[in-house]
Amino acid sequence: MDIQAWQLWILAAIIAGALEIALPGFVMLWFSVGALAAALASAVGLGINFQLALFTLVSVALFAGSRTIFKKVLMRNADNIKTGVAAMLGQEAVVTEALTEGHGGTVRINGELWSARPLGGPVAEGERVIVEQVEGLKLWVRRPAVSLEVPLKKKEGR
Repeated sequence: MDIQAWQLWILAAIIAGALEIALPGFVMLWFSVGALAAALASAVGLGINFQLALFTLVSVALFAGSRTIFKKVLMRNADNIKTGVAAMLGQEAVVTEALTEGHGGTVRINGELWSARPLGGPVAEGERVIVEQVEGLKLWVRRPAVSLEVPLKKKEGR
């Protein structure tokens, strides 16, 4: 049995397609399509250099084009997504250790425990509070009905 080049390209397309299913992301599909284009070129009788060039050109063009299209379509609101510290501002937290003026306490927000300081007086355990500011690993919180300014401490040497 004699294996033809187009059969190898079809095999490469099948392997790339299987990898696309197995791997996260959307990458291997374009190499599979490139391999199918090269298989077509091989079946027509074009040389190996043309097949390799066609495989590379089709794969890279589809990969680059899909990234651009997906970014424009799927990530159009990505600038509005808040993550990390910015996502905590204005969020509700539950006091797990009473918050006192001098020592603060602990709150639970998004399943995590954070050190917190109260704005507007002590807060009892179990009460809900709103995150007003994040200062390092410490949250400044207030009761939902109270709105006070966050005391800013000036750092020495600045």
